[in-house]
Amino acid sequence: MFKALLVEKNEEGKTSASVAEINEDQLPEGNVTVAVEYSTVNYKDGLCIGPGGGLVRTYPHVPGIDFAGTVENSSDERYKPGDKVVLTGWRVGENRWGGYAQKARVPGDMLVPLPEGLTPRQAMAVGTAGFTAMLAVMALEKHGIKDGPVLVTGAAGGVGSVATAILSNLGHEVAAVTGRPETEDYLRGLGATQIIMRDEINETTKRPLEAETWGGCVDAVGGAMLARVLGQMQYGASVSAVGLAGGAGLPATVIPFLLRGVNLLGIDSVMQPTENRVEAWKRIAVDLPMEKLDAMVQPATLSDLPQLGKDILKGQVKGRVVVDVNA
Repeated sequence: MFKALLVEKNEEGKTSASVAEINEDQLPEGNVTVAVEYSTVNYKDGLCIGPGGGLVRTYPHVPGIDFAGTVENSSDERYKPGDKVVLTGWRVGENRWGGYAQKARVPGDMLVPLPEGLTPRQAMAVGTAGFTAMLAVMALEKHGIKDGPVLVTGAAGGVGSVATAILSNLGHEVAAVTGRPETEDYLRGLGATQIIMRDEINETTKRPLEAETWGGCVDAVGGAMLARVLGQMQYGASVSAVGLAGGAGLPATVIPFLLRGVNLLGIDSVMQPTENRVEAWKRIAVDLPMEKLDAMVQPATLSDLPQLGKDILKGQVKGRVVVDVNA
Protein backbone atom coordinates (compact mmCIF):
# COMPACT_ATOMS: atom_id res chain seq x y z
CA MET A 1 0.00 0.00 0.00
CA PHE A 2 1.11 3.55 -0.68
CA LYS A 3 -0.34 7.05 -0.42
CA ALA A 4 -1.67 9.06 -3.35
CA LEU A 5 -3.93 12.00 -4.06
CA LEU A 6 -6.97 10.34 -5.61
CA VAL A 7 -9.50 12.31 -7.64
CA GLU A 8 -12.90 10.62 -7.88
CA LYS A 9 -16.15 11.51 -9.64
CA ASN A 10 -19.58 10.74 -8.18
CA GLU A 11 -22.80 9.85 -10.02
CA GLU A 12 -23.74 13.52 -10.34
CA GLY A 13 -20.46 14.23 -12.15
CA LYS A 14 -18.86 16.15 -9.26
CA THR A 15 -15.20 15.48 -8.50
CA SER A 16 -13.42 15.37 -5.17
CA ALA A 17 -9.76 14.98 -4.26
CA SER A 18 -8.34 13.39 -1.11
CA VAL A 19 -5.31 11.44 0.08
CA ALA A 20 -5.98 7.71 -0.11
CA GLU A 21 -4.19 4.35 0.32
CA ILE A 22 -3.67 2.45 -2.95
CA ASN A 23 -2.48 -1.03 -3.80
CA GLU A 24 0.47 -1.36 -6.17
CA ASP A 25 -1.54 -3.69 -8.41
CA GLN A 26 -3.81 -0.72 -9.19
CA LEU A 27 -1.00 1.09 -10.99
CA PRO A 28 -1.23 1.31 -14.79
CA GLU A 29 0.84 -0.94 -17.03
CA GLY A 30 4.49 -0.12 -17.61
CA ASN A 31 7.93 -1.71 -17.46
CA VAL A 32 9.49 0.65 -14.89
CA THR A 33 8.22 1.26 -11.35
CA VAL A 34 9.52 4.43 -9.70
CA ALA A 35 9.54 5.30 -6.01
CA VAL A 36 8.41 8.89 -6.42
CA GLU A 37 10.09 11.45 -4.20
CA TYR A 38 8.86 14.81 -5.50
CA SER A 39 6.31 16.28 -7.87
CA THR A 40 5.14 19.84 -8.53
CA VAL A 41 1.99 21.91 -8.97
CA ASN A 42 1.24 23.18 -12.46
CA TYR A 43 -1.76 24.89 -14.07
CA LYS A 44 -2.85 21.60 -15.66
CA ASP A 45 -2.76 19.96 -12.23
CA GLY A 46 -5.18 22.58 -11.00
CA LEU A 47 -7.52 21.75 -13.87
CA CYS A 48 -7.28 18.01 -13.10
CA ILE A 49 -7.94 18.49 -9.39
CA GLY A 50 -10.67 21.09 -9.78
CA PRO A 51 -14.41 20.66 -10.38
CA GLY A 52 -15.14 18.88 -13.61
CA GLY A 53 -11.56 17.75 -14.19
CA GLY A 54 -11.71 18.64 -17.88
CA LEU A 55 -8.33 17.08 -18.75
CA VAL A 56 -9.00 13.75 -17.04
CA ARG A 57 -10.21 10.84 -19.17
CA THR A 58 -11.04 8.18 -16.57
CA TYR A 59 -11.69 8.03 -12.83
CA PRO A 60 -10.42 7.39 -10.24
CA HIS A 61 -7.36 9.41 -11.19
CA VAL A 62 -4.00 10.42 -9.72
CA PRO A 63 -2.92 13.87 -11.01
CA GLY A 64 0.63 15.24 -11.14
CA ILE A 65 2.06 15.95 -14.59
CA ASP A 66 5.68 15.36 -13.56
CA PHE A 67 7.78 13.58 -10.97
CA ALA A 68 11.31 12.67 -9.97
CA GLY A 69 12.48 9.70 -7.97
CA THR A 70 14.36 6.40 -7.89
CA VAL A 71 13.79 3.31 -10.02
CA GLU A 72 12.43 0.54 -7.82
CA ASN A 73 12.20 -2.25 -10.39
CA SER A 74 12.55 -2.40 -14.16
CA SER A 75 12.41 -4.74 -17.13
CA ASP A 76 13.79 -1.95 -19.36
CA GLU A 77 17.52 -2.52 -19.95
CA ARG A 78 18.14 1.26 -19.86
CA TYR A 79 17.14 1.51 -16.20
CA LYS A 80 18.10 -0.46 -13.14
CA PRO A 81 17.00 -0.23 -9.49
CA GLY A 82 18.60 2.76 -7.81
CA ASP A 83 18.75 4.95 -10.94
CA LYS A 84 17.51 8.52 -10.47
CA VAL A 85 14.96 9.54 -13.13
CA VAL A 86 12.67 12.40 -14.06
CA LEU A 87 9.46 12.45 -16.10
CA THR A 88 7.68 15.34 -17.79
CA GLY A 89 5.02 15.26 -20.49
CA TRP A 90 3.43 12.24 -22.17
CA ARG A 91 0.02 13.28 -20.72
CA VAL A 92 1.01 11.74 -17.39
CA GLY A 93 -1.34 13.15 -14.76
CA GLU A 94 -3.98 13.62 -17.46
CA ASN A 95 -4.47 10.46 -19.53
CA ARG A 96 -2.68 8.17 -17.10
CA TRP A 97 -1.84 8.28 -13.41
CA GLY A 98 0.80 10.79 -12.48
CA GLY A 99 3.17 12.01 -9.82
CA TYR A 100 0.92 12.72 -6.82
CA ALA A 101 1.66 9.27 -5.42
CA GLN A 102 4.49 7.51 -3.66
CA LYS A 103 4.80 5.07 -6.58
CA ALA A 104 4.37 5.36 -10.34
CA ARG A 105 4.59 2.77 -13.11
CA VAL A 106 5.37 3.96 -16.64
CA PRO A 107 6.95 2.79 -19.90
CA GLY A 108 10.70 3.41 -19.87
CA ASP A 109 10.40 5.60 -22.97
CA MET A 110 8.73 8.26 -20.83
CA LEU A 111 11.69 8.63 -18.48
CA VAL A 112 14.89 10.63 -18.70
CA PRO A 113 17.96 9.88 -16.55
CA LEU A 114 18.42 12.62 -13.97
CA PRO A 115 21.51 14.60 -15.07
CA GLU A 116 24.55 14.58 -12.81
CA GLY A 117 24.42 17.50 -10.43
CA LEU A 118 20.63 17.54 -10.06
CA THR A 119 18.80 15.99 -7.10
CA PRO A 120 15.18 14.82 -7.43
CA ARG A 121 14.07 17.81 -5.35
CA GLN A 122 15.98 20.23 -7.58
CA ALA A 123 14.56 18.53 -10.66
CA MET A 124 11.05 19.20 -9.42
CA ALA A 125 11.95 22.73 -8.36
CA VAL A 126 12.53 23.03 -12.11
CA GLY A 127 9.70 20.65 -13.08
CA THR A 128 7.60 20.78 -16.22
CA ALA A 129 7.49 24.57 -16.03
CA GLY A 130 11.27 24.87 -15.93
CA PHE A 131 11.71 22.18 -18.57
CA THR A 132 9.33 24.17 -20.79
CA ALA A 133 11.22 27.38 -20.04
CA MET A 134 14.47 25.76 -21.16
CA LEU A 135 12.84 24.51 -24.37
CA ALA A 136 11.66 28.10 -24.97
CA VAL A 137 15.15 29.52 -24.42
CA MET A 138 16.71 26.86 -26.66
CA ALA A 139 14.23 27.77 -29.43
CA LEU A 140 15.16 31.46 -29.12
CA GLU A 141 18.85 30.59 -29.30
CA LYS A 142 18.30 28.46 -32.41
CA HIS A 143 16.73 31.43 -34.22
CA GLY A 144 19.12 34.00 -32.76
CA ILE A 145 18.50 36.34 -29.84
CA LYS A 146 18.97 39.97 -30.87
CA ASP A 147 20.84 42.62 -28.91
CA GLY A 148 18.78 44.35 -26.28
CA PRO A 149 16.45 43.17 -23.53
CA VAL A 150 14.59 39.88 -23.69
CA LEU A 151 10.97 40.08 -22.51
CA VAL A 152 9.43 37.45 -20.24
CA THR A 153 5.67 37.64 -19.71
CA GLY A 154 3.94 35.95 -16.79
CA ALA A 155 7.35 36.23 -15.15
CA ALA A 156 6.25 35.43 -11.59
CA GLY A 157 4.76 32.07 -12.63
CA GLY A 158 6.58 28.78 -12.97
CA VAL A 159 7.71 29.07 -16.61
CA GLY A 160 8.43 32.77 -16.33
CA SER A 161 10.46 32.45 -13.14
CA VAL A 162 12.78 29.81 -14.56
CA ALA A 163 13.06 31.56 -17.94
CA THR A 164 14.05 34.77 -16.16
CA ALA A 165 16.75 32.98 -14.15
CA ILE A 166 18.12 31.08 -17.17
CA LEU A 167 18.24 34.10 -19.49
CA SER A 168 19.87 36.24 -16.83
CA ASN A 169 22.46 33.55 -16.11
CA LEU A 170 23.26 33.39 -19.83
CA GLY A 171 24.06 37.12 -19.78
CA HIS A 172 20.88 38.59 -21.25
CA GLU A 173 19.15 41.69 -19.96
CA VAL A 174 15.68 40.53 -18.88
CA ALA A 175 12.51 42.63 -18.75
CA ALA A 176 9.94 40.83 -16.60
CA VAL A 177 6.18 41.39 -16.94
CA THR A 178 4.04 40.79 -13.87
CA GLY A 179 0.56 41.68 -12.69
CA ARG A 180 1.62 41.72 -9.04
CA PRO A 181 3.77 44.64 -7.82
CA GLU A 182 4.71 42.68 -4.70
CA THR A 183 6.76 40.25 -6.83
CA GLU A 184 9.27 42.91 -7.95
CA ASP A 185 11.95 41.98 -5.38
CA TYR A 186 11.45 38.29 -6.19
CA LEU A 187 11.93 38.88 -9.92
CA ARG A 188 14.96 41.10 -9.43
CA GLY A 189 16.43 38.35 -7.26
CA LEU A 190 16.09 35.98 -10.24
CA GLY A 191 18.00 38.43 -12.43
CA ALA A 192 15.38 40.71 -14.01
CA THR A 193 16.75 44.19 -14.63
CA GLN A 194 13.44 45.77 -15.63
CA ILE A 195 9.99 45.19 -14.15
CA ILE A 196 6.92 45.99 -16.28
CA MET A 197 3.39 45.91 -14.94
CA ARG A 198 0.97 43.78 -16.92
CA ASP A 199 -1.42 46.71 -17.53
CA GLU A 200 1.33 48.57 -19.39
CA ILE A 201 1.70 45.73 -21.90
CA ASN A 202 -2.05 45.16 -22.11
CA GLU A 203 -2.87 48.77 -23.00
CA THR A 204 -5.13 48.87 -26.04
CA THR A 205 -3.53 50.14 -29.24
CA LYS A 206 -4.63 50.18 -32.88
CA ARG A 207 -1.04 50.26 -34.13
CA PRO A 208 0.11 46.89 -35.51
CA LEU A 209 3.75 47.95 -35.10
CA GLU A 210 5.42 49.90 -32.32
CA ALA A 211 9.04 50.79 -31.51
CA GLU A 212 11.46 47.86 -31.98
CA THR A 213 12.16 47.04 -28.35
CA TRP A 214 12.67 43.38 -27.54
CA GLY A 215 15.49 41.16 -28.80
CA GLY A 216 13.48 38.07 -27.94
CA CYS A 217 10.55 37.01 -25.80
CA VAL A 218 9.38 34.06 -23.73
CA ASP A 219 5.60 34.50 -23.59
CA ALA A 220 3.86 32.48 -20.91
CA VAL A 221 0.51 34.27 -21.22
CA GLY A 222 -0.77 34.39 -24.82
CA GLY A 223 -3.94 36.18 -25.90
CA ALA A 224 -4.01 39.96 -26.13
CA MET A 225 -0.63 40.33 -24.44
CA LEU A 226 1.08 38.19 -27.06
CA ALA A 227 -0.57 40.20 -29.82
CA ARG A 228 0.75 43.44 -28.32
CA VAL A 229 4.25 42.05 -27.84
CA LEU A 230 4.51 40.92 -31.48
CA GLY A 231 4.34 44.55 -32.60
CA GLN A 232 7.19 45.50 -30.27
CA MET A 233 9.74 42.92 -31.42
CA GLN A 234 12.96 43.88 -33.16
CA TYR A 235 13.36 42.96 -36.81
CA GLY A 236 13.90 39.20 -37.14
CA ALA A 237 13.43 38.58 -33.42
CA SER A 238 11.57 35.55 -32.07
CA VAL A 239 8.84 34.87 -29.54
CA SER A 240 8.67 31.49 -27.82
CA ALA A 241 4.98 31.12 -26.97
CA VAL A 242 4.28 28.76 -24.09
CA GLY A 243 1.06 29.42 -22.22
CA LEU A 244 -2.62 30.05 -22.82
CA ALA A 245 -3.51 31.75 -19.54
CA GLY A 246 -4.56 34.83 -21.51
CA GLY A 247 -6.66 32.79 -23.94
CA ALA A 248 -6.14 30.78 -27.11
CA GLY A 249 -7.20 33.63 -29.38
CA LEU A 250 -4.63 35.88 -31.05
CA PRO A 251 -6.11 39.30 -31.91
CA ALA A 252 -3.13 40.25 -34.11
CA THR A 253 -2.45 41.03 -37.76
CA VAL A 254 0.14 39.48 -40.08
CA ILE A 255 2.06 42.78 -40.24
CA PRO A 256 4.71 41.92 -37.58
CA PHE A 257 5.47 38.73 -39.50
CA LEU A 258 5.55 40.37 -42.93
CA LEU A 259 7.23 43.69 -42.18
CA ARG A 260 9.41 42.77 -39.19
CA GLY A 261 10.12 39.12 -39.94
CA VAL A 262 9.05 38.16 -36.43
CA ASN A 263 9.19 34.43 -35.65
CA LEU A 264 6.41 32.93 -33.53
CA LEU A 265 7.69 29.67 -32.03
CA GLY A 266 5.21 27.32 -30.41
CA ILE A 267 6.61 25.35 -27.47
CA ASP A 268 4.93 22.11 -26.45
CA SER A 269 6.56 20.28 -23.54
CA VAL A 270 4.45 17.16 -24.08
CA MET A 271 5.34 16.06 -27.60
CA GLN A 272 9.13 16.25 -27.46
CA PRO A 273 11.48 13.58 -28.83
CA THR A 274 13.76 11.93 -26.29
CA GLU A 275 16.89 13.66 -27.58
CA ASN A 276 15.31 17.07 -26.95
CA ARG A 277 14.31 16.03 -23.43
CA VAL A 278 17.80 14.79 -22.60
CA GLU A 279 19.43 17.94 -24.03
CA ALA A 280 17.05 20.26 -22.17
CA TRP A 281 17.67 18.55 -18.82
CA LYS A 282 21.44 18.62 -19.38
CA ARG A 283 21.22 22.33 -20.17
CA ILE A 284 19.13 22.92 -17.04
CA ALA A 285 21.83 21.30 -14.90
CA VAL A 286 24.42 23.68 -16.39
CA ASP A 287 22.60 26.93 -17.24
CA LEU A 288 20.12 27.33 -14.39
CA PRO A 289 21.77 28.82 -11.30
CA MET A 290 20.82 26.33 -8.60
CA GLU A 291 21.23 28.89 -5.82
CA LYS A 292 18.23 30.74 -7.26
CA LEU A 293 15.97 27.69 -7.06
CA ASP A 294 15.37 28.11 -3.34
CA ALA A 295 13.94 31.58 -3.95
CA MET A 296 11.41 30.09 -6.38
CA VAL A 297 10.28 27.16 -4.24
CA GLN A 298 7.52 26.73 -1.71
CA PRO A 299 7.13 23.25 -0.18
CA ALA A 300 3.90 21.26 -0.09
CA THR A 301 2.55 17.84 0.86
CA LEU A 302 -0.14 15.63 -0.69
CA SER A 303 -2.72 16.97 1.77
CA ASP A 304 -2.02 20.56 0.60
CA LEU A 305 -2.88 19.80 -3.02
CA PRO A 306 -6.69 20.25 -3.10
CA GLN A 307 -6.30 23.89 -2.00
CA LEU A 308 -3.20 24.52 -4.14
CA GLY A 309 -5.14 23.25 -7.17
CA LYS A 310 -7.63 26.07 -6.60
CA ASP A 311 -4.95 28.67 -5.89
CA ILE A 312 -2.98 28.10 -9.08
CA LEU A 313 -6.12 28.48 -11.22
CA LYS A 314 -6.68 31.88 -9.55
CA GLY A 315 -3.11 33.01 -10.32
CA GLN A 316 -2.23 33.04 -6.63
CA VAL A 317 0.83 30.77 -6.80
CA LYS A 318 4.26 32.38 -7.13
CA GLY A 319 7.23 30.49 -8.53
CA ARG A 320 7.43 26.73 -8.07
CA VAL A 321 5.55 24.49 -5.62
CA VAL A 322 7.50 21.31 -4.84
CA VAL A 323 5.43 18.45 -3.44
CA ASP A 324 7.20 16.01 -1.11
CA VAL A 325 4.94 12.98 -1.61
CA ASN A 326 6.47 11.17 1.37
CA ALA A 327 6.02 13.98 3.93
